[in-house]
Amino acid sequence: MTRQVRLVFCGTPRFAVPTLEALLAAGHEIPLVVTQPDRPVGRAQEMTAPPVKQTALEAGLAVTQPEKIRNNEEFRARLEAIAPDAIVVVAYGRIIPPWMLALPRLGCINLHASLLPKYRGAAPIQWVVAMGETVTGNTTMLLEEGLDTGPILLQETMTIGPEQTAADLFEVLAEAGAPLMAETLAGLDAGRIPPRRQDDAQATLAPLLDREDGRMDFAARTAAELKNRWRGFQPWPGAFTSLDGKKLIVHRMDAVEAAEDLVAEPGTMRVLDHRPLVACAQNTWLELVEIQLEGKKRLGAAEFLRGMHLAAGARLGG
Repeated sequence: MTRQVRLVFCGTPRFAVPTLEALLAAGHEIPLVVTQPDRPVGRAQEMTAPPVKQTALEAGLAVTQPEKIRNNEEFRARLEAIAPDAIVVVAYGRIIPPWMLALPRLGCINLHASLLPKYRGAAPIQWVVAMGETVTGNTTMLLEEGLDTGPILLQETMTIGPEQTAADLFEVLAEAGAPLMAETLAGLDAGRIPPRRQDDAQATLAPLLDREDGRMDFAARTAAELKNRWRGFQPWPGAFTSLDGKKLIVHRMDAVEAAEDLVAEPGTMRVLDHRPLVACAQNTWLELVEIQLEGKKRLGAAEFLRGMHLAAGARLGG
């Protein structure tokens, strides 16, 4: 039987919800849930509670949403009064300050959606797909002051399907991470899990995405690399380029085998059998399956071609 642990849970997005639910189901005492403040969402900019807050309130848990935590004396006093055995952190979105790291006897335990030390940083799910990896997983670790550098507790691996997007993988990793955290908490409390240091020499980074990560560079990347980046950057920033000075969003694409005698400068478009292809690095070709020109609706390739005359040698990109 799992011994009850008194813990504070820190998390914000939907990714963290299955872990919170699993810890509640395991019978742990959670006197406080810490999440980020409500934010405006959508075109209407309606103030919306983060998913973790919604789940916590439905479960009757106390919630706090400090804007800052490092030098927040009121927040610090509240956590010190709780005296948690552990602080569980899942996609909280704030750097945990030293005073908080030192507070619980079991430490601050984090669920990270990669096989550390690979893909340290804020966007591990997106980058592991974008880089064409075929295996990923979850890691539970003890937080320290470095970025995802703390000792590893448990890891669980899984394969990445060739058509799986980051959005797909997000759901899978969120569900798989919940029992892994519950197992970690029980094992750490019982002294069954010896923390092990990460090999920093094997570390790679997964920084926050920005809009320009979605821009397609046909000269620098092969068709397969562009397809992987599109898979990784779902739902944002996606994949886009330009055509005749207008933004062209590529909603679906495929790397295809083209005839050996089909050679063109990267970015050049060709239409073969009513399929728009674009030349990429190393004489590879990308089929544009579903596209959307700025100011127009999203269209399948055949319908797009029917409504637009492409000049011979049309080029995509800057």
